[in-house]
Amino acid sequence: MGRPPILSFLGAAGTVTGSRFLVETDGARVLVDCGLFQGLRELRQRNWGPFPVDPASIDAVVLTHAHVDHCGYLPALARDGFSGPVVCTPATAELASIVLRDAAHLQEEEAGYANARGFSKHQPALPLYTRDDAEHALDLFRPVPFGTTTDVAPGIRAELQPAGHIIGSACALVTVDGAAPRRIFFSGDVGRPSHPILVPPATPPAADVVVVESTYGDRTHEPEDVALDRMAAAIERSARQGGSVVIPSFAVDRTEVLLVALGKLVREGRIPRLPVYADSPMALAVLDVYRRALAEHDPDVRPLAGDDDPFDAAGELHELHTPEESRSLNDLGFPSIIVSASGMATGGRVLHHLARCLPDPRSTVILPGYQADGTRGRQLADGAHTVKMLGRYVPVRARVVELGAFSVHADAAELEAWLRPVPAPETAYVVHGEPRASQALAGRLGDALGWNAVVPTQGERVRVDRGA
Repeated sequence: MGRPPILSFLGAAGTVTGSRFLVETDGARVLVDCGLFQGLRELRQRNWGPFPVDPASIDAVVLTHAHVDHCGYLPALARDGFSGPVVCTPATAELASIVLRDAAHLQEEEAGYANARGFSKHQPALPLYTRDDAEHALDLFRPVPFGTTTDVAPGIRAELQPAGHIIGSACALVTVDGAAPRRIFFSGDVGRPSHPILVPPATPPAADVVVVESTYGDRTHEPEDVALDRMAAAIERSARQGGSVVIPSFAVDRTEVLLVALGKLVREGRIPRLPVYADSPMALAVLDVYRRALAEHDPDVRPLAGDDDPFDAAGELHELHTPEESRSLNDLGFPSIIVSASGMATGGRVLHHLARCLPDPRSTVILPGYQADGTRGRQLADGAHTVKMLGRYVPVRARVVELGAFSVHADAAELEAWLRPVPAPETAYVVHGEPRASQALAGRLGDALGWNAVVPTQGERVRVDRGA
């Protein structure tokens, strides 16, 4: 008799980022997601350690979506020996080609900057992976449509279903064959039923084991109309006083959601018509993917009324691709709205805009989603009076406004409603959240649904065969 199938939590356990879940049988290993850890230094350092199992021993990766905390370690995995398929949806493959190339470019750029300035402890400083590593990983992608059952390794099958989080995002049902087949359902990141662009998440299937995210497992988003009112008030105030609005935004999906919201506010006369600068090459590349999906009536997106560009409904969108175009915003002498990456203000062009606007009490910084512990975005959300960026401490005199309703993660109530139709699994593992959020969702699933819900620890291994 062989050993039972094992599920290992190699990331996103006790923290939001670094999604990595390993399904093992006697004859196969399948990794669900392969993300980077982000946030606190101690978490980021995990990216540099050896992978917990030999990458060459992994038969396949099932990828739920193209956010870097779910796909960003793939180039390192492929460099270190992984050569199997990366199974994902076509849109995820397209977005991942943008995200991984950008991540590799940033890795190389940061290492080069550290060497030029001589502040790295390592001589020379090296990138976590290179652009060549990213290209090698992208060669392994094998897109499959939603609803298609795919053999991913001997005795292991996977099926992807819409998750409604970003375009192409999926939940993954992994089936382990045997005398008593076992079904393991991975939520990935679950979107909101009210997403303005994407169709809602599909109803989850029955499964023996459920692995569910909990980014917002301890809170409920404010209603969309309330969030829009607060956004409008913040923008109107800054414009009236002659200041600008800076919105740190994730390049994938969040920028698109914000542009739709800004257009809505202008059309309804709730904010003045201001120039909107989208300052992120990666976000602009993703914007092209969304525009094409809408034009081609992709089943993952809602049909949007009208013939106008939904991302420039006000006719004020300026797309900034080059560093020179980005630097030109330093000389603006009039109110404007700047949407720029990164979403948690950990790096990228947004730092320069924040450094200019944070000391100005006329200006506003809008934080439109989750801010991980250890990031500048979290410091601003927590009311920091100064933040360090670009080698200097910058005073915070601008108004900081949090708008969690613009998150594309389901909140606790939405997760409960999404899971309610599912027959109770033997065990639900609550992951991808800070400890308080994960514990809160586990308690909620137990109290409201009667589920056996637990929060696993980093590196924990559990059996997923049928219990006695």
